Amino acid sequence: MRTTLYLTRHGETKWNVEKRMQGRQDSPLTEKGRQDAMRLGKRLEAVELAAIYTSTSGRALETAELVRGARLIPIDQDEQLCEIHLGDWEGKTHDEIQQMDPVAFDRFWNAPHLYAPQRGERFFDVQQRALEAVRRIVGRHEGETVLIVTHGVVLKTLIAAFKGAPLDQLWAPPYMYGTSVTIVEADEDGFRVIVEGDASHVENVKEV
Repeated sequence: MRTTLYLTRHGETKWNVEKRMQGRQDSPLTEKGRQDAMRLGKRLEAVELAAIYTSTSGRALETAELVRGARLIPIDQDEQLCEIHLGDWEGKTHDEIQQMDPVAFDRFWNAPHLYAPQRGERFFDVQQRALEAVRRIVGRHEGETVLIVTHGVVLKTLIAAFKGAPLDQLWAPPYMYGTSVTIVEADEDGFRVIVEGDASHVENVKEV
């Protein structure tokens, strides 16, 4: 039986605006982030969701709650859907990280398959744990439709796995905007990406 997955990234946060790496740390949604989550809820109001799964990060959980609105849909938190663990980078700006760790920062963005931090996770690590979570969700919801609220790196690694793309192409377009929609169908033959990173419901789209 086919399971339909709607995957989204949390709404814009304070640290997104400040260009700070969040990882396992957290910062609150901005007003734009909250409004975008509510717009996503409006977009999905005709979609019959059996459940919503979210990472344990506050920014993802708040996004999930805003998307759900008044609907009676269960929300389950799963630590395996959390963002990449970034070690000493968390809470620092891109400029600060580039100065403190230029080689690793360059690999993170330009050679992601070679990124191997002393503290934290590789992209492959994130991909494997997130895939495990998604397979578990699909197993619970055969023939149903679910929403997964997660993070930018998690989404990019999952999409690479679904498409059979190598991790050196991790950052290939499209960019995963906050509350963008990716739709994936899953059955015994595997995963098919139907829609990827659609942010047509988001106002004032810009990279963060």
